[in-house]
Amino acid sequence: MSDTGKNDTIETPNPFMPSPEDMQHWASVIGRAQQMMLEYALGQVNDGNAGAAALFDPARWIDNPATKLWTEQSSKMWDQGVAFWTSLASIGQPIAPDAPAPESKDRRFADPDWTANPVFAMIRQTYGLLAEQMLATTRQLDGPDPAARAKMEFAAKAMADAMAPTNLALTNPEVIRRAVETRGESLLKGLKHMLSDLSRGQLSHVDPDAFEVGVNIATTPGKVIHETDLYQLIHYAPTTKEVFTVPLIIFPPWINRFYILDLNPAKSFVAWAVEQGLSVFMVSWKSADASMTEIVWDDYIAAQVDAIDTVRELLAVPAVHTIGYCVAGTTLAATLAMLAARGEADKVRSVTFFTAQVDFEHAGDLKLFVDDSYLALLQQLSAPGFLDGRYMAATFNSLRGRDLIWNYVVSNYLLGNDYPPFDLLYWNGDVTNLPAKWHRQYLVDLYRDNRMVIPNSLSVMGTPIDLRKIETPAYIQAGREDHIAPLASVWRLMDHLSGPTTFLLAGSGHIAGVVNPPAAGKYQYWTGDSDAATLDDFVAGARETKGSWWPHWIDWISAQDSAKTATKGARFPGKGAKKAIEDAPGRYVKQR
Repeated sequence: MSDTGKNDTIETPNPFMPSPEDMQHWASVIGRAQQMMLEYALGQVNDGNAGAAALFDPARWIDNPATKLWTEQSSKMWDQGVAFWTSLASIGQPIAPDAPAPESKDRRFADPDWTANPVFAMIRQTYGLLAEQMLATTRQLDGPDPAARAKMEFAAKAMADAMAPTNLALTNPEVIRRAVETRGESLLKGLKHMLSDLSRGQLSHVDPDAFEVGVNIATTPGKVIHETDLYQLIHYAPTTKEVFTVPLIIFPPWINRFYILDLNPAKSFVAWAVEQGLSVFMVSWKSADASMTEIVWDDYIAAQVDAIDTVRELLAVPAVHTIGYCVAGTTLAATLAMLAARGEADKVRSVTFFTAQVDFEHAGDLKLFVDDSYLALLQQLSAPGFLDGRYMAATFNSLRGRDLIWNYVVSNYLLGNDYPPFDLLYWNGDVTNLPAKWHRQYLVDLYRDNRMVIPNSLSVMGTPIDLRKIETPAYIQAGREDHIAPLASVWRLMDHLSGPTTFLLAGSGHIAGVVNPPAAGKYQYWTGDSDAATLDDFVAGARETKGSWWPHWIDWISAQDSAKTATKGARFPGKGAKKAIEDAPGRYVKQR
């Protein structure tokens, strides 16, 4: 009691009641979010571009008689899932004994709250059960042929990844904690990232303004010394007093920009090859536009022959070394088969295949994108005569959706993290457009019908091709974890070439397995009996070597022809008959 006879009470602040300052701040966050969305909506009013979402509609991928059965089984699965969720409705109730154990290496659930907090532990366990049931139901279906089953399983995995509770702000403890700590600023920053990506029509993995081609990426000195309507030819400046007499021409895939092999001085295969004493030439393909509607495979093969002849004439040499990466390697095999059929095989001293395929029987998940429904969709998306490169990038990202889509949705949009300054991811997002007619032909003739390995089934530039006629010494590199050109598929090259072959298995995948400079000290490679009857036989007897495989390759190149010549005259870019057109990396790589 006080002197006034009234009870004295001490008011303490309510920890669950936000302060006026907090309320004002959150109101400001909401207001700024609304303004950002309004500005985005106004900017899209006149935008008639179709979204890429149709590419990933599972209904399109499983457009076959098995769809009804799959739907019925899925309905049963969801009934079971709902019943299971209901049984866990009370917080603290034990997890059902048949719930799957958490994946020990699933980085999505690394936050401690996914285990320590009963609510999030329940959400995680429930998701695990539902995802497992979805996949199990797909695998247990009776009736679908293997191709249809593979499509269903792919769609089920994609759906399970999309449904993960980590992808939602309200069911991700890390996102909630970050939002509280930043008083909503992380969500606002993530919204800005998302709206920017929606405007670009492409998921960003890095800050698109962090790199500039020719400034801090693709910087190896050189000159463009030849160009056509389809490609530019870059000649890199030598750094040694002597060079190998036989020069090297690199054919990169036109699905991406050439500079995957020239990211920066520390990672550049081009710069390293120059340092080894090779005269290096690089083809830079033009990104397709409306003028390239009629471009087909013959045009790319003619371009490869043109590049080979241009370098031979420039340096007055009878032959060149060649490298073909991915689809350009596939095309290089066709080029060699054509040259062999015409009696001109001696123009190429050796061929190196980086993760390339000619036999597509075991081509992996990309074969899911060659059925009639997908090809019809592709035709719609390619109405201008070319396929916007963003669609192709989305296709490749979908092959590893958990890592290349949803991981960045969480990091960029929900957590509002700053983009990492990663040159490889910048290259991955620097897409190229593809000629529609040739792209469809490639998918149908090679991926779907596998005609390249049928002797004389395909003709190029009027010449039937038979891979068995290729006697050029070949170095075949594959990536152990490659999901674009699977190891088993790349090995098939060994079955179709008639010349001496050397097979090398590199650690990692389609990109890191190739771009692995010696100074990095990363990964490993395996060599063995290149005359092994099967891939299993090769692996069983293979020897592991730590580090980069590049030194093994240059030793192989030297074994093909070790002759050297003084570095003078035409060995310097622009000093021979072919004058410099512009500095490397040239115009074509910068065209969008």
